[in-house]
Amino acid sequence: MGPAFPLWDGILAAAEAVRSPLERTWKPSKTPFGRMCLLQHRGRTLLYLTPDEGRVWVAVVLGGRAYQAAMAGPLPAGIKQLLAEARPYAEGRGIRFAVVEAGELPAVAELVQLKIL
Repeated sequence: MGPAFPLWDGILAAAEAVRSPLERTWKPSKTPFGRMCLLQHRGRTLLYLTPDEGRVWVAVVLGGRAYQAAMAGPLPAGIKQLLAEARPYAEGRGIRFAVVEAGELPAVAELVQLKIL
């Protein structure tokens, strides 16, 4: 994981601060790392995390209520743009973005908060 390790720890800590305890389930992935981590609470997947060189990819699926709250809430404009452009499915709108600096961790915590609405 290299330089992305502090980001990884930060994401886990931010998510754990919102909803605890979290289970980590590793699944095979077609990414260069070869694995992705599902952060779950009581069997419900909150985030999908994929380590990469110098960054951590975060994926999340927000249902209708959570999407509306996200668009009205304090998320960064870039994440709102991704959500607005995401195709709606029965499960919700899914987005994926890279976390490259610690300043992005509050947005990840906000997404976890939205997942538990």
